[in-house]
Amino acid sequence: MFNIPCNEIADLDAVPLALAIRSRAVSCREVMQAALERIDNWNPIVNAIVSRPEPEILLQEADLRDTQLARGDYLGPLHGFPQAPKDLAAMVDLPTSMGSPLLRQKNAGHDAIFVERLRASGAIFVGRSNTPEFGLGSNTFNQVHGITRNAYVPAMTAGGSSGGAAVALATRMLPVADGSDMMGSLRNPAAFNNVFGFRPSMGMVPQGPNPESYYQQLSTEGPMARSVPDLALLLSVMAGRDRRAPLSVTSAASQFTQKLDRDFLGTRVGWLSDMNGYLPFQPGVLDLCSNAMQVFVDLGCEVADATLTVQPEILWQTWLTLRAFLVSGNLSKYYADPAARAQLKPEAIWEIEQGLGLNASAVYAASVARSTWYRKLDEMFEHYDFLVLPSAQVFPFTAEQHWPTEIAGRRMDTYHRWMEIVIPASLAGVPALNVPAGFSTVGLPMGLQIIGRAHADFSVLQLGHAYDKATRWVQRKPIFKRLVK
Repeated sequence: MFNIPCNEIADLDAVPLALAIRSRAVSCREVMQAALERIDNWNPIVNAIVSRPEPEILLQEADLRDTQLARGDYLGPLHGFPQAPKDLAAMVDLPTSMGSPLLRQKNAGHDAIFVERLRASGAIFVGRSNTPEFGLGSNTFNQVHGITRNAYVPAMTAGGSSGGAAVALATRMLPVADGSDMMGSLRNPAAFNNVFGFRPSMGMVPQGPNPESYYQQLSTEGPMARSVPDLALLLSVMAGRDRRAPLSVTSAASQFTQKLDRDFLGTRVGWLSDMNGYLPFQPGVLDLCSNAMQVFVDLGCEVADATLTVQPEILWQTWLTLRAFLVSGNLSKYYADPAARAQLKPEAIWEIEQGLGLNASAVYAASVARSTWYRKLDEMFEHYDFLVLPSAQVFPFTAEQHWPTEIAGRRMDTYHRWMEIVIPASLAGVPALNVPAGFSTVGLPMGLQIIGRAHADFSVLQLGHAYDKATRWVQRKPIFKRLVK
């Protein structure tokens, strides 16, 4: 081995790290030692990784990976990678608490499909990434594991619900990370922590195995990373058809191993901005994102203002109905038990009660409205190759504040209305990539969503890669400040 310092190993992005491991320039033990040192330094500050196994167990697993490699058994691109699956995903050997006191020490008894794939590719699980209770809300806190704090300004929120994953990436505790996205949960925390978060097309990453496999279509798992090539590497492991997930697609995961570089001269980009004044923004957010649009112009794109072809309020009402229907279906069993209900956070109770008040006609009407939106969006892609809009309407807020109650003087009437900007992509099931857009005057990160046509996932990643090469925002690392006890 080449005796690369631990700090340098931990700073490696995923693609060069995978090459270094496979060529045996670094050992899997050295990679694990570097990760554990970084976690021990950063995690007491930000609380991103929870349910950690003992270090000795992890080092033994790393030694096993080195032994496998020595005899020619290379498991895949994640061979020896420290990983921490989001604490919503089922795992057979670590607790799946979902941030709920009802499931504090519960083991799922099986792996989620994508966790199986990470494991088969050689990943070593150093814990779970923290998430809000049942993934509800874009601020990562819960009664089981506490608050996850922003990588750049720890007094502020990490976002959510993949907040632990985003912070672990930004602080270089992990080389890549998985997350999931129903209402921006890959995009919002990525924006708040200056990393990339990719919501793939519906079915690109198979969900499950789940008790219900047909209606749960608003959420998807996906990758997070510090570069687009790293995103593509992890997606090449996560994506691909699985027979247990009937809505998973047959698109070959190998597409994500292809070259990302391409020319964007003449590419048509539609800027959705604040949806013609419909959405309120914290001062500074829209200016920062608008300025970032110049990068696309510099890449040769033809950028023009775009307008949604449906009323945004219709999308919001559609979202409320379908989300309540799905959340209530998942969680109403806890609500039915008074003792369990007492341990649910208010946002979960609100969602369940909204869902219990629905009838079949309301759900069907919302599904029709969703279908109409998909068709209208598809028509927009006859005029634009990509659509772009901010990833959030506010900068990261104080971590102890559960959610913003108003934006620019406009009251938020639900716990998630402040994240309304993410629902167009979620409802349509199209690929959406958060790319860093820069920082506020006080050093708070923000991001942009790049949205593509359904199943144009690779093209979205290509544009994101070109944008990244032109900006390199992720090279601005968080500053480590040791806790004073």
